[in-house]
Amino acid sequence: MTTPLLDHADELLAALAEPNRRLLLERLGTHGVATATTLAAELPVTRQAVTQHLAVLESVSLVSSARAGLMLILVALSVMSIAWMAIIAVLVVAQKLLPGKAALDVPLALAIVGLGVLIIIAPTSVPGLMPSM
Repeated sequence: MTTPLLDHADELLAALAEPNRRLLLERLGTHGVATATTLAAELPVTRQAVTQHLAVLESVSLVSSARAGLMLILVALSVMSIAWMAIIAVLVVAQKLLPGKAALDVPLALAIVGLGVLIIIAPTSVPGLMPSM
């Protein structure tokens, strides 16, 4: 007979059985926050593999992730601005295609989240945003 605690222990041990997941945990524990792109550049796996490994580690509460969804915020607020959507799209593409650097990724992510919060709190204070009619 198993209990929820034993089931979680089994899932935790299964997640840690994979050597690349242990490498990811070691890297995150040593260097802190990182993107999947940054981690893939430092480890012998693809970004897709890193993403899959992080999902398993997150499912057993060993790591957590955060994503900034500024486009979703713009759509949710019914704000239409081609210029702002293009700016954010260029930033996202650059972040995905260029080698990851935590010194740039973290401030950029914080700036995007800050812009999203500003749009939620005071959308009229952001130049170029227009409510849809």
